[in-house]
Amino acid sequence: MNNRISFDRDTTWEKEVGNEQRNFRFNIITIIVYIIGIILIVQLFNLQVVNGESYREQSNTRLSRIISIEAARGSILDRSGNELAGVRAQNNIELFKTNIGNEELNQAILKLVNLLNEYQISYTDTFPIKIEPYEFTIKDEELTKWKKTYKIDENASPAEAFDEFKEKYEITTDNAQDARKIISIRYKITTTGYSATKSITIAEDVSNEVVAQISERNSEFPGVNISTEAVRTYSSGTLAAHVIGYTRTISQEEYEANKETYDMDDIIGKTGIEYMFEKYLKGTDGEKQVDMSVDGTITGEYVTQNAVAGNDVVLTIDANLQKVTETSLENCINKIKSGGFSETYDARGGAVVVMNVNTGEVLASASYPTYNPEWFIGTLETDKWNYMNDSKTHPLLNKTIQAAYEPGSIFKMITAIAGLETGVITPKEQMYDTGIYKKYGEEWKCWYYTDYHRGHGYVNVTQALQHSCNYFFYETGDRAGIDAIAKYALHFGLGKKTGIELPSELSGTVASKENKKQWNPGDTLNAAIGQGDNNYTPMQIARYLSAIANGGTVVKPTLIKTIIKPDGTEVPREEIENYTNEKLGIQNEDDGITINPETINIAKEGMRMATSEAGGTAYSIFKNFKVEVAGKTGSAEAGKDENDNDVVHAWFVCFAPYENPEIAVVAMIENGGHGNYAAEIARDVLNQYFGSNETTVINESSTAVPYTEEIR
Repeated sequence: MNNRISFDRDTTWEKEVGNEQRNFRFNIITIIVYIIGIILIVQLFNLQVVNGESYREQSNTRLSRIISIEAARGSILDRSGNELAGVRAQNNIELFKTNIGNEELNQAILKLVNLLNEYQISYTDTFPIKIEPYEFTIKDEELTKWKKTYKIDENASPAEAFDEFKEKYEITTDNAQDARKIISIRYKITTTGYSATKSITIAEDVSNEVVAQISERNSEFPGVNISTEAVRTYSSGTLAAHVIGYTRTISQEEYEANKETYDMDDIIGKTGIEYMFEKYLKGTDGEKQVDMSVDGTITGEYVTQNAVAGNDVVLTIDANLQKVTETSLENCINKIKSGGFSETYDARGGAVVVMNVNTGEVLASASYPTYNPEWFIGTLETDKWNYMNDSKTHPLLNKTIQAAYEPGSIFKMITAIAGLETGVITPKEQMYDTGIYKKYGEEWKCWYYTDYHRGHGYVNVTQALQHSCNYFFYETGDRAGIDAIAKYALHFGLGKKTGIELPSELSGTVASKENKKQWNPGDTLNAAIGQGDNNYTPMQIARYLSAIANGGTVVKPTLIKTIIKPDGTEVPREEIENYTNEKLGIQNEDDGITINPETINIAKEGMRMATSEAGGTAYSIFKNFKVEVAGKTGSAEAGKDENDNDVVHAWFVCFAPYENPEIAVVAMIENGGHGNYAAEIARDVLNQYFGSNETTVINESSTAVPYTEEIR
């Protein structure tokens, strides 16, 4: 019993000791908290009361803003690394809002404008009143609306309106010219708006001398900042313009769809490669912090995030070959128009495609007339815009992919292949061309039928291709039927998009029962010689021709050699192909058709005979050429022009060397008259490719030799 009582007393004592220790620790912590609190209160009192005015003054003299550092756009290069589209640094003058009065702001603006005038640099000036003499630069409804917007009496004279703006902006100078300079900038501020973080651009592309002056006299130009941007340049002028495309300020619709990536005044690709590969060409912008005093004087700049330049897109185009191709196309068109051949035609434009027959790489792609992508940088001049919108020649249209034409006789290899593959003709079968094909109660003439001679006589399939005998292909088409002709045309890629890495490609049209409500036997005959509803782009023709040249493999045309990242590595080819196919909505298809190699060889042999043997439709152009060429002329009837004259498109297609083909050339001239006129373009291109030119290739201007032959 006693032991139990003793145990309870010991326990009570221990509890009392523990409580005392806890209370002691709590008191210590409380005292420390009070001391810290007192220190903070004293420090806060010191900051806000004792030294508050001083710190507020210092704070007001330290303003910071974050400014975007624009990333350099990636370059577009030819296959050898020659720059087709690049960038250059451009200095712009910006103005930010600062905490200064009207008088100080007006004086700073006047100094800035005088500096720009001294170096003959233009600046923004949209104020619609001139002085000496006073007059409005806008009239009628526009002037009435302007006065209403700025609350100016509708009967106010130009001088009275000018004085109202002087008063509005508190301009005290009596010098009208100086006042006008100040108003020009103040008016832009009013119409555009600016803030401490959002600037307005006063002048673009200013010289380094002006930049140095502003930097040295920084205190005289409060709120003025020099920004450097990478501006697109097209050092090669019009070269490959339709392939490269151009850039322009982002539209409202484009901005709304891409707010996360772009600002409202960003430059974006609009056409061509610039548009297609905008994702790769556009870099990632950086940021810098700019510190300045309240009066706008810059006190320091710090890069907080580096800009990353865009990727370089390397094209399959060969710049030298492209130059010769464009020059020859233009020369040939002018020669046709001026009567340099035996007949004169109102040739309005044309297109040429040069393709590697084994890879589908496009080595040259020319469309005429053309334009200069540089025209779209900055203000687009009215006369240039009017030229580019010419409704007859369509300079902005890429005629290699955005225009489809009747192919005429260059289609006859398809009809020959359809006839041979279906067995309705044999390689050795001969038909007797009387000059007029009579069937179904109608008559169709062979082009060779004239007052001087009738038909070609007996010809087999290769001879029919050599002489471009319409009679033979009327009969072959009639035997094979339109379904077979359309089947093989589609197999060779005609009548559907090629998937070339450019926007707005046309599909073209294959003459077929599906594309016409009522099909007649005569429609088949027209289709068999490339007339009727057949309409194809030069790029599609180049793919079809390449497949014949390489033995039957239908290649996919491409303009992209590679894409190089800023770190020097390349974008995987599979990624590029998947990206372009998705962007263009292209699906790879296999129709399961296999062409007999002998059939392809017969088509090739007929083309060889057309250029390499006497009597061939292009023999006079290539009879002494250094490599053996296989080709085909075509003159396609395309209705009437606005003056009710016949329109006849001139085609020439070829590949070389015949035994081991490397390249295919497709030349088309709108209303060029005769296919062998266009053959001179192909000859110039092949001369360049095989190294036959003796002059410097980039400056070469090929002059064709006059020659005529009636071809259909």
